[in-house]
Amino acid sequence: MPNLQKLEKKQLVLATGNSGKVREMNSVLARLGFDVISQSELNVEDAIEDGLGFIENSLIKSRHASRITGLPAVADDSGILVDALNGAPGIYSARYASDAGNDQTNNDLLLKNMRGVAEADRGAQFVCVLSYVRHTEDPLPIIAQGIWRGSLLFEERGSEGFGYDPLFWVPTHNLASAELNPSIKRKISHRAQALDLLCQQLDTQI
Repeated sequence: MPNLQKLEKKQLVLATGNSGKVREMNSVLARLGFDVISQSELNVEDAIEDGLGFIENSLIKSRHASRITGLPAVADDSGILVDALNGAPGIYSARYASDAGNDQTNNDLLLKNMRGVAEADRGAQFVCVLSYVRHTEDPLPIIAQGIWRGSLLFEERGSEGFGYDPLFWVPTHNLASAELNPSIKRKISHRAQALDLLCQQLDTQI
């Protein structure tokens, strides 16, 4: 069971164990007075993501975390959609290569599946959907979505970030996402866009 003894009112649980996401989201939500805690710190197991889209899976995760902890919860469901692969890996991005969710094997499989695809046809977009629930049965959750267009490289570049960042080319900056300074990525990425919209709504609705 989660250890909730020392939690404060303004704390909320983030329905992920991904340290990169926790860092990104905590830095933004902190300005609204929130202290973001990863669900893994509270011994909350992952929800079963059996939705058909990003919004459904995000809500499944936020409601699950809120139900177990009794706290407001934010969940992120994000992934990369590749034009040439009809939107794959999509909602399966984190576990594209296997259920283990390994970044390197995911990237290797994506490169393999894109072998022979010309540069002009390698369009892709990162998508992020964030959901905020005040409690597990919240009838009016807050939903925010961000989309970041770019294309897929032929090989990995850069060492910043996580996930598919080394393969995602950012045309506005002529760099791979993994080559961007983290402070820049926090301003322009799909998650940054969704977080900005979420904060705007949280600021007026809570």
